Amino acid sequence: MSLISAQPLFYPKLSRTKSPLVHTKNSQPLHLIKKIRNSPIPCSKSYLFLPNDEKLKMGLLSSGRFKSQVGASSGEAKSFDSERAPQEVFAWSSVILPFLFPALGGLLFGYDIGATSGATISLQSPDLSGTNWFNLSAIELGLVVSGSLYGALLGSLIVYPISDFLGRRRELITASVFYVFGGLLTAYAPGLGVLLVGRLLYGLGIGVAMHGAPLYIAETCPSQIRGTLISLKELFIVLGILLGYFVGSYEINAVGGWRYMYGVSAPIALVMGLGMLSLPPSPRWLLLRAVQGKGPLQEYKEKAIIALQRLRGWSTGDKVSEKQIEDTIVSLKSAYTDQESEGSFLEVFRGPSLKALIIGGGLVLFQQITGQPSVLYYAGSILQTAGFSAAADATKVSVIVGIFKLLMTGIAVLKVDDLGRRPLLIGGVSGIALSLVLLSAYYKFLGGFPFVAVAALLLYVGCYQISFGPISWLMVSEIFPLRTRGKGISLAVLTNFGSNAIVTFAFSPLKELLGAENLFLLFGAIALLSLLFVIVYVPETKGLSLEEIESEVLK
Repeated sequence: MSLISAQPLFYPKLSRTKSPLVHTKNSQPLHLIKKIRNSPIPCSKSYLFLPNDEKLKMGLLSSGRFKSQVGASSGEAKSFDSERAPQEVFAWSSVILPFLFPALGGLLFGYDIGATSGATISLQSPDLSGTNWFNLSAIELGLVVSGSLYGALLGSLIVYPISDFLGRRRELITASVFYVFGGLLTAYAPGLGVLLVGRLLYGLGIGVAMHGAPLYIAETCPSQIRGTLISLKELFIVLGILLGYFVGSYEINAVGGWRYMYGVSAPIALVMGLGMLSLPPSPRWLLLRAVQGKGPLQEYKEKAIIALQRLRGWSTGDKVSEKQIEDTIVSLKSAYTDQESEGSFLEVFRGPSLKALIIGGGLVLFQQITGQPSVLYYAGSILQTAGFSAAADATKVSVIVGIFKLLMTGIAVLKVDDLGRRPLLIGGVSGIALSLVLLSAYYKFLGGFPFVAVAALLLYVGCYQISFGPISWLMVSEIFPLRTRGKGISLAVLTNFGSNAIVTFAFSPLKELLGAENLFLLFGAIALLSLLFVIVYVPETKGLSLEEIESEVLK
């Protein structure tokens, strides 16, 4: 499908010359120019064939990297960039595979969560484990359960200094290799030591994939559906959890069933790796390497054009892809004027990168410390109290909650590029805070009203899945400047898994110390703090290209 770009508009009484447009006494007032400049830009054919005066009546101004110089009262000229580039026309068929294969990395992360819940039961059964080392201590069982978490922490540390060298595509291929070997080693483990090594390797795959997948998707998809696709990756994580639950329930009565539960991940990871081999590298990463001086600019530019044409399904020699690549190069060179060609190791803690780290890191931190593990821990008892017989079976409870999470994530996927990031975050986090207060009230003085607890549980899960669940990772993937995006997302992933580990380990002692009612009240206070953080610090990035976010939001 060919892309239709908007044609330039020129105001009446403005002279059109080879030089930039100059404000004259008879030209449009400055406030009108600003109003038109901030309007959305159509891409339809019918718009393109309208007369210019009709276009002006619609209050629309085409873009590109269009600049106008407007004289101030002092006689000096001020330069204004159009704030929005024309939205890209694309075919959905061309974005499916560049999304699907990276998203499998998220599905495999979720699958590990779901499968482990059943695998630990199978592994400890004298009759069903199929081993003579089934009698695991609490510490050994904890290592089996959290082995992938330790691996994910290690993986996010490893990719921090090498992510820009590897690139997004090779990063995901590496993750698939870790997934395959980790899954197979765990499935065929002859003893606990090998099993733990396999869990660690699989965790390395999680850490690398959760870094590379949002990067690749954000940098290769059209900007107007970036929110939808990265939120859809979160839905793949939930799908993976459900798949793990279903495989676990199917194999739970088989001898050595835990081996099958972990082994199923290997063929999925193989598909992911082969799929990433068939995809091109990220065009933005190629241009970043060129600007960093890692190779001839012309060579990397040609590679980026070919990669973009493959990603969009455009024919070789397509002029639109060449224009987009040229614009991106100009944007990169402009952003890095008077700066070193490659970001330093600590640059992520300075300037716009620090602002992005506060936003992205803050979101993934609050995502974990607003108590999701604690709420889900009580899901079974809450449903049992309300009289749901299925709640007697932990697996069925998990499936029920998982299906609800899937439905609510689907709502976020459908609405994130329509409503925007901030409305979903503000509304969702407000609901999280309310649900936690209701849960605290239930355990404190509303114990005779179980429907309050069930409503609060569903409110929490639903609000989490339309806010912190998908939106945190979406913001992390798009908020960092290109030159520090790899390092910034590494730190965000590390923050996510690190805070996850802290909450997991602190949950039991906090529960003993505070009791359920005060624990939920504490999480409710944290949720209110996170709501204030969202309102004050988190910007709206809906519809902006990654370059526009870097130039307009962070600076």
